[in-house]
Amino acid sequence: MELFLAIAHVTAASMVTIHVLLTHREVRSSIGWIGLSWLSPFIGSSIYIAFGVNRVVRRARKSGFEPKLGLTRAKYTPIIANNHEFPENIGSIAKAGDSISGLPLIEGNSMELFSNGDDAYPQMLMAIEGARHSIALASYIFASDNIGNLFAQKLIEASKRGVDVRVLLDGIGSGYFYVSIIRRLRKGGVNTEQFLHKWAPWAMTFINLRNHKKLLIVDGKIGFTGGMNISDDNVVSEKGGAAVRDVQARIEGPVVGQLLMAFERDWEFTTGEALVGDIWWPQINRQGDIAMRGIVSGPDDSIGQIESLFATAVEQASQRVRIVTPYFLPEDRLFDVIHRAAMRGVAVEILVPEKSNHFYFDWAMAAHMTTFSLEGIGFYEVPGPFDHSKLLSVDGQWCSVGSANWDARSMRLNFEFQVECYGEEVCAQVDELIDQKLKTGRLLQHRNIGARPIPIKLRDAAARLFLPYL
Repeated sequence: MELFLAIAHVTAASMVTIHVLLTHREVRSSIGWIGLSWLSPFIGSSIYIAFGVNRVVRRARKSGFEPKLGLTRAKYTPIIANNHEFPENIGSIAKAGDSISGLPLIEGNSMELFSNGDDAYPQMLMAIEGARHSIALASYIFASDNIGNLFAQKLIEASKRGVDVRVLLDGIGSGYFYVSIIRRLRKGGVNTEQFLHKWAPWAMTFINLRNHKKLLIVDGKIGFTGGMNISDDNVVSEKGGAAVRDVQARIEGPVVGQLLMAFERDWEFTTGEALVGDIWWPQINRQGDIAMRGIVSGPDDSIGQIESLFATAVEQASQRVRIVTPYFLPEDRLFDVIHRAAMRGVAVEILVPEKSNHFYFDWAMAAHMTTFSLEGIGFYEVPGPFDHSKLLSVDGQWCSVGSANWDARSMRLNFEFQVECYGEEVCAQVDELIDQKLKTGRLLQHRNIGARPIPIKLRDAAARLFLPYL
C-alpha cells in the first residue's frame, strides 16, 4: 500500500511539474507550485488542480473561441481616431491600445458619469423600458432585493413585449446554489445564464475565476458600464449614509459595438449562441466627440491586457496620474511602474477606502504597502461610506472607467472590461469625481503603517499571502 501511494504521489507531482513548466510564465509562482506538489503529497497536487490550472484557455481554444473579435458583425463603418491628433505621450497610449486590444480607437462617442445608484439605476431602467429590439445585461452581482427585483420586472416586461433579452450573471457573485433572482427571470421568460457555473466536482475549479464585468447594452446603441453591481447597497434612498459609492457610465456612439462584443464573447462562450442580426448590430451614428475603446481582460488569451494598458498609461504620464480603486494590491511589476513615474516627477495620487467591504482586504493592503516606497506618491485613505469606484486619469488627457481593481485577481483571474477615453472634456468629468473624493482623503505615511503592533503585523502579513486570490 505504501509503495502504491508513493508511486501515485510521484506520478501526480511529476504531472504537475510538467504542466507548470509548459504553461506558467512566472518563475516564482512556478517554483512555488512545483515545490508544493512535491513537498505536500496529494494535497499540493490537489491545490494546484483547483487553483493553478487555467482551463479557460484550453476550453476556449477547443471551441474555436477567438477573444480578439473584429468589427465584422457591426454594420457601421467606425470612425477610427487618428493617434497623431493627441499629444505625443497620449498618442503612445493609443498606439499601445491598438496592439493590446486588437480593436480600433473609435471617435464619435458621448459619455455621462453617475456616482451612485440613485442616479445610474433610473437611467438604466429607462433604457430598458425604451428597448425596442434587444437587451444584453451582464453583472457580477444581481441581488434579490428591491432594486434587483425592479430590474428583473423591467427585463421580464421587455421580454414579454417582444424584445430579445439576454442576461449573464457570474456563477459565484450572484449566488452559487439557490438564486431567487435567476429563478424569477427564467420563470418570466428571460434568457438567463450563469458564467462558469458548474456542478460537477471535476469542473468546480472554475469557482476561482469570476466574470466581474458590468455591462448593459440596449438596442445595440446605448451602453452602460463601470463598477456598479445591481443591488440596494448602491442606493442612498435605501441605505442612507451607508450606501456604497460607485461610478457607472452611460455611453452612446459607435464604441457601444465594442461593449456588445465584450458581452457576446462571454455569452457565446457560455451558451454557444452567437448574437446575430440587425437587432443586435444596428447602424450606429456619431453621438459625440470622444474617442473611446473597449478593453477586455481575463484568464484566457486576453490575460494581462488591462494591466498592460494601465502600465502603459502610467509610463507615458508626464504630469499627473490619479488612481481610484477599492482594493490596491498590485503585483510588484505594476507598482514599479507607478514608482518610476513618481521618480520622474509625475504627481501621483492613489485613493483607496479607509475601510473596504472586506476586512481581510484591509489587512492585506496594510501589509502590502509596507513592501513599497511611498516617496513622491500621494496615497490617500478616503473615509466611509465604502467607495467601490475604479477610475484612472493621466495628464487630464486620458482616462479609464470600468470594472477592474488594482489587484492580482482583477489583472489575472477575473474577466474584466474597461473603456479608455481620450480628450480634455471627458477627463475633466473623471477628474471632477476624483477631486470630490480627495477632499476628505487622509494622506497615508509609512510611519502610520509601521506603528502597528506586532500581532497585527503578523495577521496582516498572513492575509497578504493570499494576494493572488483575494
